[in-house]
Amino acid sequence: MNMELISGTVDHSLLREVEEVGPLIGNTPLFEIRRLYQRKGVRIYAKMEWQQLGGSVKSRPAYNIIRRAVIDGALNRDRILLDASSGNTGIAYAAIGAALGIKVSICLPENASEERKLLLRMYGAEVILTSRFGSTDEAQQIARDLHRSNPDLYFYADQYNNDSNWRAHYRSTGGEVYRQTAGKITHFVAGLGTTGTFTGTGRRLREVNPSIRLIALQPDSALHGLEGWKHLETAIVPGIYDSTLADEQLSVDTFEAYDLIREAARIEGLILSPSSAANLSGAIRVADGLDHGTVVTVFPDNAEKYGDVLRSLIS
Repeated sequence: MNMELISGTVDHSLLREVEEVGPLIGNTPLFEIRRLYQRKGVRIYAKMEWQQLGGSVKSRPAYNIIRRAVIDGALNRDRILLDASSGNTGIAYAAIGAALGIKVSICLPENASEERKLLLRMYGAEVILTSRFGSTDEAQQIARDLHRSNPDLYFYADQYNNDSNWRAHYRSTGGEVYRQTAGKITHFVAGLGTTGTFTGTGRRLREVNPSIRLIALQPDSALHGLEGWKHLETAIVPGIYDSTLADEQLSVDTFEAYDLIREAARIEGLILSPSSAANLSGAIRVADGLDHGTVVTVFPDNAEKYGDVLRSLIS
């Protein structure tokens, strides 16, 4: 676990600004899939996570990591927040950092979409490109090396091993889902990347109702097109992952997810990202096995940062 605590003075002015940003994070709407999937007695819902500051589900852990670090005195305006990201967490750090005057550096695989690189730079973040062949595993190593070489300059956020990641979802996403479904949720379905969404939300839901089933999704192979997801059998397993939590594990095919992007746009009016479509694919598979139930998943972001994917689907 990330235990970096710097004994330093807490910047109370910065902390006040952090708390003022808090209401802009979370409390996203729950969207019911009404036309794309219809089955008597079964309903599918998804959290529209792009509707918050930072534009994705990663705004929740990014904010919580920043808030915790400021409270602990580990982060202030004189240090640079450093982390590895496939894009969304980096963008969330950059957006929140820009709002707070905190400098951000992101180690990003070079094959991340051009839109993600552009957004990071627009928010003023430093982008450190890493090999496309090393994925976020290599990006993490480079971030760790940078931090070790200059620990006074950087606060290393380490989202894959930072408990503030999953706790963000424990404190927000889990409770929101339960309230928004009036406690009727029977199944929660989510893909694994940093694993924070599944771990934090799952732990909270299990506390409020142990009968809620938790289904984790992974890509069906190491070579996949679901940006931000991890094939845990062939990747570095995040330290925050709780392998005992899932009641079931399902694999998702990239091409099935891409087909759903097209269908969701034409039938539901949603322009989904690959990871959102993959979550929906998993939710549909779960729903197909039910006679009655309420299945909830997460749409981590929309497709605004995936121009190459959209162009391939309409060409």
